[in-house]
Parts: sequence; structure tokens; C-alpha cells
Amino acid sequence: MRPENQTQKRQFFKQMRRFFRNHNDMAVKLKYLACLEATLEPDDIPKTTEPVWVLGKRYNAIHDINKIRQDVVSKVWITYRKNFIPIGGNEGLTSDKGWGCMLRCGQMVLAQALVSLHLGRDWLWDPQTADQTYLKILRKFQDSRQAPYSIHQIALMGASLGKAVGQWFGPNTVAQVLKKLVKYDEWSKLTIHVALDNTVVVSDIIELCLTKNKLDGANLTKTDWKPLLLIVPLRLGLTEINPIYISGIQKCFQFKQSLGVIGGKPNVALYFIGCVGKEVIYLDPHHTQKTCTVDDKMTDEQIEADSTYHCKYASRINILRMDPSVAMCFFCKTEADFNEFCQRVKSDLIDPEKEPMFEICYNKPKEWSPTLENAVDAGNASFSDFQGTSGKFFDSDHEFEIL
Repeated sequence: MRPENQTQKRQFFKQMRRFFRNHNDMAVKLKYLACLEATLEPDDIPKTTEPVWVLGKRYNAIHDINKIRQDVVSKVWITYRKNFIPIGGNEGLTSDKGWGCMLRCGQMVLAQALVSLHLGRDWLWDPQTADQTYLKILRKFQDSRQAPYSIHQIALMGASLGKAVGQWFGPNTVAQVLKKLVKYDEWSKLTIHVALDNTVVVSDIIELCLTKNKLDGANLTKTDWKPLLLIVPLRLGLTEINPIYISGIQKCFQFKQSLGVIGGKPNVALYFIGCVGKEVIYLDPHHTQKTCTVDDKMTDEQIEADSTYHCKYASRINILRMDPSVAMCFFCKTEADFNEFCQRVKSDLIDPEKEPMFEICYNKPKEWSPTLENAVDAGNASFSDFQGTSGKFFDSDHEFEIL
């Protein structure tokens, strides 16, 4: 019998534990586990008539469950790793377990931006894919000193912002680090803007993204748009999400430009990629895998390495369980995308809300004194400082105004 609710599931697992205590034959146990896997439906997406949103795409949980799972597994999933080359020298850390979850979430957002830019939002992964553009993107996040967006590069760039290797990052810090790193990667053709003080300033983005280039053999110029990853760090409460922001969070996942949310729950960083009702859907970086290389995906080991960058099933939690320190992420490939984004922010997030999550304006107010770009998150403590403690740690951005 397949358990249909949480009570039945608890009873089912009690029966399973009792079975394992009473049977010593390993063959019998393996057969039992195979039957269990075949009968238990994954609890990743609820059976509901409410729409399921994944980075701007709408699905029906009843009719589109396979499409939803294919979309989820196609996202680049980046987790803790172990036994990589030491960070910062021979005595450096060789694993990011316990401290690198927010760094991994930042990698996932950037990887999805590059996939959307170079392969398209509708691109789907399968275990046999050998697409060279996809593999090139993946190699940029491998755990090596040479990869431009590796854990090594992010951790060391974080040190320049006051975060020693091994310290937790908050959403603002990882956004500022990615903004700096992307400038050194010409192939990606991407620019990152971090909106400060809960305000998206349109003129700043236009100045950043619009470039004029001379046409060969003529005095004419053309204007090009540099694809934009927009990150908006926010503080949506003191120690928990203020319920007035639930609607805004839900609407952000419905934007065509949605690239998810860097955030988490207390003590845990997560990458939120969608929502269903009042629950958010996320990818969890808290799985320690061995360091591996994909290269050109020619060997069995490299094929297996590729599979470690894709999560079969997403997870979900109630929006109110999210940590209030978040960073909303959006990808605008073209100027038209950005103009549409601005219109939707006004119509969906500002006009109907008593307390908008963030504002949008064309020019900076004259009296505005924005937070310094290199400001970092609260809590200058290393992972070792918290071992043996109660585990209480709020990875926050104290410089953002509490609304």
C-alpha cells in the first residue's frame, strides 16, 4: 500500500524499521528496499490544483509532474565538495562542508543565468548530453583554482571584502563577489548589478548595460545591450519573514525574468527556484560530494561527474520558514526584457502592495546615500567558531533597513 499522507508515511517507516530489526538476511533487505523505492511517490511537488511556478514557467501539478521534474533536474545543482585542491595554499581548506552553502547558492544562480543566456530558458538536460556550450559553462564552476567561478575564486574574492576563507557569506556578500568575478570572464558576456538599499535605479542599469559600438567602415554606431543578472538584496523581517511580503515573493517567481532567490532558512542557505501556493521550491547544496571533473565528458567517470550537478527532486518549505535575509534574482537578456521587468515590478509589486519589497526609480534621489558596494554581511566568525555551540546563527545583511 502506498502511503498517501504524513500519518501513513510515519506508520510506513515504523513498519520498515521493525522489518529491518527482525530480518538479518541482506538479500531480503535489498529486495524490500527495492519494493519501497518503487511504491513511495517522491514528496517534491504536492498534488494540488494550484499552479506550480519554476523560474517564470507555470505548470499544473497534476498533469505536468514529469515536465516539472525535468525542468528541476535541468537546473545546475552545486553542492558541498570534499578533497579539492586547498584554497589559498597548501594548508588551506579542502572542503567547504559547513561553511560554503551560500557560496554554492550563488554559483547556482550564476550558472542558471549562463544557461539561460547561452542555451535558452527552455534548454533541458539529459544524462547523455554532450553539448559543448553546456560543458563549458559547467567547467567554469569546477572546484579548481583556474575555474573563474570556483569555490576557490569566490572564497578568495570574499576575503577582499572582509570574509576570511571558511566564514559564512550572506546573500549580499555573495552577490558582490559574483559582481566582481564576472568582470574577468569575457566569454560569459554577462554583467551583474546589485541593487542597493531596496531600490532598483534604472539609469544605473542603462549606463551599465547599454554600449555604443562603431560599425565597420562607417561613421555610424549601434547600441548593444549587455545581458543583465540583477540581484536585489532585501531584509524582509527581523528574524522571520513578515507575512506582508508573501504575495510579493510569490509574484517574483512568476516573472519571465525570474532567476530565483538566494536565501535559506536559519543556519541553512538554499536556492529557491519556484513556488506552489504558500510553499517555496528549492535546491539544497547541503550534500557533500567528492570533487570531480567533467572536462569534455568522454569517460565514464566524467559522465558520472556530470550527473552530480543535477538534483532529481526538489524540496519545499513554507514561505514563512525562510530566513528574512534574501536576494531576489532576475535575468534580462535584452533591453526589452528589462523594460518589461520594470513594468511588472510597478504593476505587480509596487502599485497593489501597501509595503513593496523594493522600489524602482529612474534616477538616484539627490539626497540618497546608498550602502557601500563592498559592505558585507553581519557575523565575522568562522565555521570552527560555531562547532559545539547551539547552532544559532542568522546569516544576515545588517546593513539593509528592516522594513
